[in-house]
Amino acid sequence: MAVGILGTKLGMTQIFDKETGSAIPITVVQAGPCVITQIKTKATDGYNSIQIGYGEVKEKALNKPELGHLKKSGATPLRHLKEYQIDDVSSFELGQSINAELFSAGEIVDVTGTTIGRGFAGYQKRHNFKRGSMSHGSKNHRLPGSTGAGTTPGRVYPGKRMAGRYGASQVTIRKLTVVEIDSEKNLLLIKGAVPGKAGALLSIAPSNIVGKK
Repeated sequence: MAVGILGTKLGMTQIFDKETGSAIPITVVQAGPCVITQIKTKATDGYNSIQIGYGEVKEKALNKPELGHLKKSGATPLRHLKEYQIDDVSSFELGQSINAELFSAGEIVDVTGTTIGRGFAGYQKRHNFKRGSMSHGSKNHRLPGSTGAGTTPGRVYPGKRMAGRYGASQVTIRKLTVVEIDSEKNLLLIKGAVPGKAGALLSIAPSNIVGKK
């Protein structure tokens, strides 16, 4: 896996293809800048990886262990840390800055984020259940119906699809295309939609198409 970058979703817009004139839906992402806060190697940790930090905060927002960890790389207090496993760490150094230039136009990436939370939702909205008959006297318009298996086992099996919290879960959208890069403003224009609302934290990493299903 190649090293990725953390960023913030700014919103969606559209651009037009210069050749065909067709509209392309675009998600604008503020990608970095991120700082390398830790480098792990097989000799010290058993595997190779790069840890990056993103999102400056005030010093009082972090505890002493977190501040001590960031001090080793000379980084300012950062809110988010993310680790990416890579094959070779020799080309990176502690305290190095990573920005949108890590990617190139036309590159295929995977974007990971947290979906929009929808609160406590019922059966139809959460699991796309069908409703009951709407005729007079039905008494079963939006009810779930039976949930157990009878006297034996006398309980509801784990994993039963029922009402509950909907959304606010981590999702990865794979094989999205980077259409354009603004290196001055550290912006990535990614084709299609990505998880979360405007302001959400995103992880963007090159897509390892080979070997994934």
